[in-house]
Amino acid sequence: MKLAFIGLGVMGYPMAGHWQAAGHSVTVYNRNPARAAEWVAQHGGSVADTPAQAAAGADLVAVCVGNDDDVRAVVLGEQGALAGMQAGAVLVDHTTASAELARELEAACAALQVGFVDAPVSGGQAGAENGVLTVMCGGDAEVFAKAEPALNDYARCVRLLGPAGSGQLAKMVNQICIAGVVQGLSEGLHFARKAGLDPAAVVEVISQGAAQSWQMENRYQTMLAGEYEHGFAVDWMRKDLAIVLEQARQMGVTLPVTEQVDGYYADVQAMGGGRWDTSSLFARMEQSDND
Repeated sequence: MKLAFIGLGVMGYPMAGHWQAAGHSVTVYNRNPARAAEWVAQHGGSVADTPAQAAAGADLVAVCVGNDDDVRAVVLGEQGALAGMQAGAVLVDHTTASAELARELEAACAALQVGFVDAPVSGGQAGAENGVLTVMCGGDAEVFAKAEPALNDYARCVRLLGPAGSGQLAKMVNQICIAGVVQGLSEGLHFARKAGLDPAAVVEVISQGAAQSWQMENRYQTMLAGEYEHGFAVDWMRKDLAIVLEQARQMGVTLPVTEQVDGYYADVQAMGGGRWDTSSLFARMEQSDND
């Protein structure tokens, strides 16, 4: 396939690399041209000066940038991806953004006979690098069928969950669940340490039972070591939770735990931990007791 990837951050860079490794013809665009040049030097393929140029002639164009406004900046307008796309092509947005944006983009694509899938991902940088992401999708079934083979190149689970916006809503569920689990794990480790137990030994035991989680298996050691310079940043988690809480407000849904944990992440930012991994909720608890 002739593919284009727009946005070469910690997720997009390896995702686009999997496409090139799979034998596709890949053109990339990044707002920082040096990053795009680095990608081409490592993987091959080609680089474009604008999103429209990257998308020209592509069967499928993927976008993975920061937020709603970033997506609009690289998709819409004279130099946006849609300006270069042909009828019958598919635009896939991997950005964690709002469901409203997904519906807006679907309408813009439909006006040009371009297909659209909102497809936020879960699995973090490691998942992107190892090609084992989970992709939550929204859109038309026929359009999804066109995109699915390419998405499988960097995913272990790709699922259509409903019409446009459904992928973004599912990602909100993902972030709600993660927020609660990380806070629970932080409290558990903190309690174990204060109780005079060996927290690592406790985790080795309880992880064999009902308390087991991905966060427990992959983060407890770094949490206990006070190491947070890795993984999904607190700043990005707060961006995602802001989307969640606004969507909940519009729906009239109350999310008390999510609201509380979002406030805790604000405390971590105030500690200078905006770029720390989300497991740094544990650092907040440890500091609170020491203050």
